[in-house]
Amino acid sequence: DADCGGECACATCHVYVDPAWFEKTGAPVPASQEASMLSFAAEAEFNSRLSCQIAMRQELDGLIVRMPQGQH
Repeated sequence: DADCGGECACATCHVYVDPAWFEKTGAPVPASQEASMLSFAAEAEFNSRLSCQIAMRQELDGLIVRMPQGQH
């Protein structure tokens, strides 16, 4: 949903990055706003990211993510 418009002020764009892509997208920086928001997200996992914080670039073409069950 990205209710905040990509401002990293909610967790409605919470996704799970496919393990094959996790190294390319990276993990949230510890103590970052994204990490803080994910601490409030339901069902957060090691590969959780806020999609609004993944910088899109050519090498991520074909990126696979899945949404938490409660966000469908």
